[in-house]
Amino acid sequence: MKISLTNVSPSKSSILFLFSLSFSFYYNILYNSCYYICSYILPASLFLSLIEIVSEKMPAAGGISVGGGKEYPGNLTPFVTVTCIVAAMGGLIFGYDIGISGGVTSMDPFLMKFFPSVYRKKKGETSTNKYCQYDSETLTLFTSSLYLAALLSSLVASTVTRKFGRKLSMLFGGLLFLVGALINGLAQRVWMLIVGRILLGFGIGFANQSVPLYLSEMAPYRYRGALNIGFQMSITIGILVANILNYFFAKIKGGWGWRLSLGGAMVPALIITVGSLILPDTPNSMIERGERDAAKKQLQRVRGVDDVDEEFNDLVAASEASMKVEHPWANLLQRKYRPHLSMAILIPFFQQFTGINVIMFYAPVLFSSIGFKDDASLMSAVITGIVNVVATTVSVYGVDKWGRRALFLEGGAQMLICQAVVAAAIGAKFGIDGNPGDLPKWYAVVVVLFICIYVAGFAWSWGPLGWLVPSEIFPLEIRSAAQSINVSVNMLFTFLVAQIFLIMLCHMKFGLFIFFGFFVVVMTIFIYFFLPETKGIPIEEMGKVWKAHPYWSRFVEHEDYENGVEMGKAATKNV
Repeated sequence: MKISLTNVSPSKSSILFLFSLSFSFYYNILYNSCYYICSYILPASLFLSLIEIVSEKMPAAGGISVGGGKEYPGNLTPFVTVTCIVAAMGGLIFGYDIGISGGVTSMDPFLMKFFPSVYRKKKGETSTNKYCQYDSETLTLFTSSLYLAALLSSLVASTVTRKFGRKLSMLFGGLLFLVGALINGLAQRVWMLIVGRILLGFGIGFANQSVPLYLSEMAPYRYRGALNIGFQMSITIGILVANILNYFFAKIKGGWGWRLSLGGAMVPALIITVGSLILPDTPNSMIERGERDAAKKQLQRVRGVDDVDEEFNDLVAASEASMKVEHPWANLLQRKYRPHLSMAILIPFFQQFTGINVIMFYAPVLFSSIGFKDDASLMSAVITGIVNVVATTVSVYGVDKWGRRALFLEGGAQMLICQAVVAAAIGAKFGIDGNPGDLPKWYAVVVVLFICIYVAGFAWSWGPLGWLVPSEIFPLEIRSAAQSINVSVNMLFTFLVAQIFLIMLCHMKFGLFIFFGFFVVVMTIFIYFFLPETKGIPIEEMGKVWKAHPYWSRFVEHEDYENGVEMGKAATKNV
């Protein structure tokens, strides 16, 4: 006998039982997947060999000669590999939330309880327009409130990361996300959902601030790209796991599945919380806090060699320069930091205007016509999630071999072509009334194929590189503040896109594809002319890249990068 979805009143013991079931299910999926991958697909020796091959014979600056680049001694040790993998798990909380929030908003019991007007439109009781069925201010607030909270918390996280280290910022992120997940899983009213989302956002702001910095500082410069993209890989795995859980939890009789989906976010929160307690601190952060002796020992352990004097001295010089900077936020406005500030703002801005949200919206309708029926939205999310994970591995392999620019440019061209094809196809069938009628299966298969190609292009270019490049270009004296700007801009425009996307979709219809396609053209041109290649450059030597660039060189002076290290002069060159 099927339980009525509107009369369910779960007891506390039942809720706790279901949470424990969710925890156990998620843990077993994650543990067994990781065990299988590590034991059979990527044994340690093969993993190390793969990255060695990726970085073999790597040019110093990817086509832009910086001259006199340093090559610090060091190896990719098992210690630093495991450390970076554990730290990259911080991306799980971001990815899990992205996957879960989209899935639960397609579950009828969730919509019936919290957003009944959306449920009626979805079922065609008040409208048959596919463009406008999710147009709800309250539903939009539920989705976008997280990103506004992440924006605000990333500003605070900058100070915490700088003064107390990257680990503490990760810990705060895990704890805040844990509390937010608990509140969402137990929610009885919309306000509880929004409060939970805000706490989730606070946690994501701290994690996204600290994890990319941690990875860039811990990884040897020759392998920095591959190891840093572990953060994006973790995000995609979080999305995929969330989509799979949504698919199965939606089948639970009684309509309790959405509680398990939202409450299950406690598991990735616990992973990053525990991970932050056992991870070692980065030598950069330890030097920044005055622990030089311990930092040198840590650097020797991380690099796997005793001869780390040259790198250590450069780190100390950068730290001493950064200590002279009393106001890192104001320091960002100096003329010599114009390239860094521009990238910290424009790269996350462009990342959110690739149009990935528009593409993902149409997937459920198209998959439904192929034959997935009632499970269309969740199954389509699983398929695109698999494409996302697989394509991200391409970036892990190629980022230190082909370079950042090549992936950016290829990904931009690939996304633009797919957007043009899908826009034409959607416009031809959906028209302006949003009622496509019966779609032939061959048509849906073709469009879904281009959607997957689009997702793949994003997953090996703007997805991971939007986090990697900003985290590796900032000198130490502005690193925390600049990374905070990067995260804040990312979350600001994620919030804005989430806030207005459904309204724009309802009014602009398939023209929204053209809107985002324009930005893809602009961002690809920007990368071609203004982003220098950063592969193979030690993080404290990055200043020479700007000095060698035909445009950005006018903003920097030679003495600003003496010996490859930012000198952090007290004298300010006004904008």
